[in-house]
Amino acid sequence: METIESVLEKLSARAVKELFEFEAKEGSIQFQKTDKKFEGDLTLVVFPFVKAAKKSPEETGNLIGTYLKEHCPDITAFNTVKGFLNLSISDAYWVKHLDSLRKAGEPESKGSKPTVIEYSSPNTNKPLHLGHIRNILLGWSVSRILQANGYTVKKVNLVNDRGIHICKSMLAWLKWGEGETPQSSGMKGDHLVGKYYVVFSSKLKEQTDKILQSEPELKKEEAENRTELMREAQEMLRKWESGDEQVRALWQKMNGWVYEGFDTTYDKLGVGFDKIYYESDTYLLGKSMVQEGLDKGVLVRKEDGSVWADLRDEGLDEKLLLRKDGTSVYMTQDLGTARLRQKDFDAQKLIYVVGNEQNYHFDVLKRVLRKLGYEWGEKITHLSYGMVELPEGKMKSREGTVVDADDLIVKMTETARETSEEIRAAKGISAQDGNREEMDRLYFELGMGALKYFILKVDPVKNMLFNPKESIDFNGNTGPFLQYTHARIRSLLRKSGCNPDDAIAYQTEGLNISGKEKSLIQNLASYPAVLKQAGDQFSPALIANYLYDLAKDFNGFYQDTNVLREENAVLRAFRLALVQHTGVILKTGLNLLGIVAPEKM
Repeated sequence: METIESVLEKLSARAVKELFEFEAKEGSIQFQKTDKKFEGDLTLVVFPFVKAAKKSPEETGNLIGTYLKEHCPDITAFNTVKGFLNLSISDAYWVKHLDSLRKAGEPESKGSKPTVIEYSSPNTNKPLHLGHIRNILLGWSVSRILQANGYTVKKVNLVNDRGIHICKSMLAWLKWGEGETPQSSGMKGDHLVGKYYVVFSSKLKEQTDKILQSEPELKKEEAENRTELMREAQEMLRKWESGDEQVRALWQKMNGWVYEGFDTTYDKLGVGFDKIYYESDTYLLGKSMVQEGLDKGVLVRKEDGSVWADLRDEGLDEKLLLRKDGTSVYMTQDLGTARLRQKDFDAQKLIYVVGNEQNYHFDVLKRVLRKLGYEWGEKITHLSYGMVELPEGKMKSREGTVVDADDLIVKMTETARETSEEIRAAKGISAQDGNREEMDRLYFELGMGALKYFILKVDPVKNMLFNPKESIDFNGNTGPFLQYTHARIRSLLRKSGCNPDDAIAYQTEGLNISGKEKSLIQNLASYPAVLKQAGDQFSPALIANYLYDLAKDFNGFYQDTNVLREENAVLRAFRLALVQHTGVILKTGLNLLGIVAPEKM
């Protein structure tokens, strides 16, 4: 479906060539929505052509405007303000264009090879927290956006289920747990295991402080490694890697508790995966790849037995791949996971949703794969995102100062309940009105909508400050505002007497429409371009902020325009169709963010 913008871009290129003998570069001619302060629908910046025209910006704009009006019947008028050519487009075009938008098909398939996207990637020594939530919501939403752009997507999760951090929780439970279980404590399994990770950190600090008191010249890390507790944890890790039956049995039991807890949280967030990988299954493959590198002479074994990748000739440093005791590091298992994942999917792209503190790690991963001769390593893309902070500062897992994901979900739901009931009370609506089960579901949907939108509306590359109360507002740039706008649209359609889900037919000839209606159609018409850009940039924020602009535009239109009370049947049908398509795009966009669009509120 060719848009008026693409038609005008081609015509404008012809215009500057014929009028000024100037060959415009591809992409240099772009139209944007006209500023509301001026008359017009679309605006072209003419400054790039002033030098070739050898005229003032106003004269240059007027010449181009005259050419376009002569060659495009949809242009009804134009004006030039300084270097900005503002074009008015006919009502007939916008009326017909709305009809075209409603009939548009799905994007073309981008090929049979899948795009694999990894997100969540938790450790099994603690429950999911607010930082994980940004990762999970970002990964889930990007996968939806890519699918909407025609890509085949496989969603995967890598569980970091082994390593020294896991042994810390295990050792603390053995020493101080007294056989406590999720059943005996009434705690979710991931919370219980996380509790002992904090216990370990507390006991380790006590032992470390004692050493530092007697040897203050030591660095903290050196003192930690000399504690009895850390030596025991390292020994447990060595036993795990050697297959010790008791250690492995304890590991399986405690990890099982964690997985049950994770699944509950994932279910509440409404996310899932096509395949789950476990570090315990991939680290050995990674170690075999390290051995391949040694055999080929592209990796280095040092005198203490540790193995390194020397990347100094590439402007980096040396990267540890195996410790001197033969145990693996994160890079080791990431090598194995990448190789297994490529074998499983033969992907066209491997996307890793991981925080920006790991930018260097993924740069090294690609370089090590290249050294080892795996050309598909170039398919790896690190979707780097900023940290989530709280008003009081950064979260720290080992100190138990993180915002727990489950607690946050409960808090968001309760905040949605309180805010909704305040609004109901202000309107004189009894809190007992309505089905309690339905109201509870609505409060949960609003709470989740607030949480997801507040996080996803921020550009992924930026750090963000999370404020639960601010996110739940029913006005402004929030999830509940968009959800309310959708519910308002559905209510209006039901009141009109038509089936809200049946396409509303309208006559496309002879309609005169308002500026608000034109603006709303323009906004709806830009959705495919925003969707493509969001997929290209892996940015749900583009969808989120587009939806906010659309909702604002709709509410402005609805406030100033009769819809149900419009006496002209032809115009009423057109407006209902416009309202309906706005609702469709709102629901579609919210779905891409993982947000439920309620039927009523």
